[in-house]
Amino acid sequence: MKVLHSVHPDDFKTYQTALIRERFLIDKQVQPDQINCAYTHYDRMIVGFANPVNHQLELPNYPNLRAEYFLERREIGIINVAGDGIVTVDSVKYNLKKLDCLYIGKGTKRVTFESKDATAPAVFYMLSAPAHAVYPTTLLTHADAVKVTLGSALTANHRTINKYIHLEGIKSCQLVMGLTILHDGSVWNTMPSHVHDRRMEAYFYFDVPQGQKIFHYMGEGNETRHITMDNYDAVVSPPWSIHSGSGTASYSFIWGMAGENLDYTDMDPIAITDLR
Repeated sequence: MKVLHSVHPDDFKTYQTALIRERFLIDKQVQPDQINCAYTHYDRMIVGFANPVNHQLELPNYPNLRAEYFLERREIGIINVAGDGIVTVDSVKYNLKKLDCLYIGKGTKRVTFESKDATAPAVFYMLSAPAHAVYPTTLLTHADAVKVTLGSALTANHRTINKYIHLEGIKSCQLVMGLTILHDGSVWNTMPSHVHDRRMEAYFYFDVPQGQKIFHYMGEGNETRHITMDNYDAVVSPPWSIHSGSGTASYSFIWGMAGENLDYTDMDPIAITDLR
C-alpha cells in the first residue's frame, strides 16, 4: 500500500513538478484483476481501486491498519465508473451500474468485487475513512442521486453535481462523496477555487478521452502549482490547498472528503481575480 505523508504549505512552495506528483498523485493504480490502495495521512483517508476482470476480488486487510479486517474500524464509499459490477457485502449482493454508489459501514467483515462481463469490466473507486459509529450499508443509484447543475457554457464550467454520501443523502460517520460531470464543451471544475481547513479532499478523474489531459491546480490561492493527470488518476488535496482543474476535453470526476465537518458547503472561497 502506497503511503502519502502530510506536507506543510511552506514546504510545498519549494516543490518542483516531480515532487508534487510523488507526494500527492495516485496514478496507474487501476490494473486488471487487482485491488490497489493508498493510505494518506490526511484524515487517515484510504483511496482505493478495484478492477475485477476475470476473477472476483476481495477487499484485503493491510498491516498498516492494525485491524482484524479492513472495515473493523472504518467505513467505505464505492462508486462504479465503468461496466456493470457486483459488490458482495457479508454475503449480500449489490448490483452497481456505472455511476452507482454503495456505502458500507464499519464492522463489515468481507467485501468482494466482480464484473458481470469480462469484456466490459467494472472499475470501482473507493474512499475509506475511520468511523466511530455504525451506519447501514446503502446503495444509491445515479438516477436517484440529488443533482445540482451549476456554471455556464460561457465560462466553460457548465456541470452537474451528483451528491451521494452527504447530510441529506446516504448517512455516514464522516465520509462525504459525490461526482461531477462536465457538460460537452466545458472543461473547468471547482471555480471559483476554495479551501476548507477542517477537512481534506481527494479527486478521481475519469471519462477523460484518450489522448487528452487534466491540468489539476494545487497550493495556496496566492501561490498555485499544477500537475497534469490522466484518466483514472487520483490526487489528494490538503486542507490548505485549492483543488481545481481544467481539461483539454470534457470529463468527469469523483470528489470525496473526510474530517471534522460533514457539511461540504462549509468552505472559504477564493476569488478568481485573487489567484496567483
